[in-house]
Amino acid sequence: MTHQALIMLAAGIGIPLLAALNARLGANIGSPAAAALILFIVAFAATAVTMVLSGGTGALADLPDQPRHLFLAGLLVAFYVLSITWVAPTFGVGNAVFFVLLGQLISAAAIDHFGLFGAQVASLSPMRAAGIVVMAAGVALTQFGARG
Repeated sequence: MTHQALIMLAAGIGIPLLAALNARLGANIGSPAAAALILFIVAFAATAVTMVLSGGTGALADLPDQPRHLFLAGLLVAFYVLSITWVAPTFGVGNAVFFVLLGQLISAAAIDHFGLFGAQVASLSPMRAAGIVVMAAGVALTQFGARG
C-alpha cells in the first residue's frame, strides 16, 4: 500500500470519529452549530501551524487569482460538519456515515468520469459501475446487516 493510500485510509477512519466526537460535543453543549464552530477553530489552528511549518505561507498571495468557484469547498466542508453534527445524534453515526459514503461514491464517479475540476479522467465503464454498486452494497450490508 502506498503512503497516499495510507493517508486516505487514515482520513477515512477519521470521518466517523469526527462525526461521533462532534455530535457528542454538540449534544453536550446543546448546540451543533457551536460544536462545529469549535471544530473549525481547532482545524484552523492545526492547518495554520502545518502551513507555517511546511513553508506554504507564500501560496496565500496567489489566492486572489483563483477562480471563485474553487472556494465553494469551504462551504461544502461546513455543510458536512454542520449536518453530521446535527444528524448523527438522532440518526446514528453509522447511518449518517453510510449515506455520506454513498454520496461520495456517486460524486466521485461523476467527477472522475467527466474529469471535473481538473481531475484525472476515469470513465465510468460497466465494470467500474458494477464495482461502485458492489461497494455501496457492501457498505449497506455492514450497516443494515448488523441490525438483522
